[in-house]
Amino acid sequence: MGRYLIRRTLFLLLVLFIVSMLTFLIFLKLPPGDPARRAAGRRSTARIIELARHNLGLDRPWYVQYARFAKGLIPLPGFFLNEQVYFSYDNFVPVKEEIFDRIPVTATLAAGGAVAWLLLGIPIGIASATKPRSLRDRLGMLFALIGVSAPVFWLGQLFLFVFWFKLGVAPSSGLDIGDTLMESVLSGEFVMPWIVLSLTYAAFYARMVRGNMIETLSEDYIRTARAKGLSERRVVYKHGLRAALTPVATLFGLDLGLLLGGAVITETVFNLPGLGQYAIKSLQVADFPAVMGVTIFAAFFVVVANLFVDVVYAFLDPRVRYT
Repeated sequence: MGRYLIRRTLFLLLVLFIVSMLTFLIFLKLPPGDPARRAAGRRSTARIIELARHNLGLDRPWYVQYARFAKGLIPLPGFFLNEQVYFSYDNFVPVKEEIFDRIPVTATLAAGGAVAWLLLGIPIGIASATKPRSLRDRLGMLFALIGVSAPVFWLGQLFLFVFWFKLGVAPSSGLDIGDTLMESVLSGEFVMPWIVLSLTYAAFYARMVRGNMIETLSEDYIRTARAKGLSERRVVYKHGLRAALTPVATLFGLDLGLLLGGAVITETVFNLPGLGQYAIKSLQVADFPAVMGVTIFAAFFVVVANLFVDVVYAFLDPRVRYT
């Protein structure tokens, strides 16, 4: 296990390097604006704009610019997202401050949504698998079809229109100014974002659990367990569900890691000040240090979540071992 973890850690560093290089090259070739002109101000002269471009390092060769940013990706104190390099071109606020201020909002949204889609998707999948082609199976798959087909941005607007604008039973988009994150959670400001975020994921999980459970319940060891006289509940939940949840664990780790990098659409629709909203605003104003910071954070969460899932595999499936 130790050697495996070392290999995966080295793989993590390789992935972060590749992601950072691709992000840099894409931004270099397709810039949505001139950061130097925006940093210098609207009424600046050409001389001031050139001076701003020099101070930002934008007049240097691309490999020098990348090396300058790559130093700030070393995961050591004083190096990671160094404030001398990773500051916003738009307002000159350190990217590290913005990310750390917004992580709690994104983490709250991701954690609540994950709990919601697990509590909704897994029971629906189990109920459908234990009675295939029954009424509850058809209703469960109808829910899955609707959930998969409905875009998140459309669901968000629909929920806001119905439950806030028409019925007035839910808070509007955004967080109340002055409220702490806990106060926002307790006041229900995250309820609609959680539901909207979870519906599509719950639909995928319901279909996956159903398919895995139907396949697992047809295995020989399940028939042996039933022949021994075990109750159907014990057969389903102790023997069948454990094997059926192994692929779900993989998907859950990747989905949660991706959301921790920023639930872009949900945060934008509900005006939540998280990493996703920060990434969108940074792209709109060509704020490369902010884009690089959020992208690396998202890649880091995905790779770490994938590593965690691989370790959990050994506990969910005794056949899986890492040497």
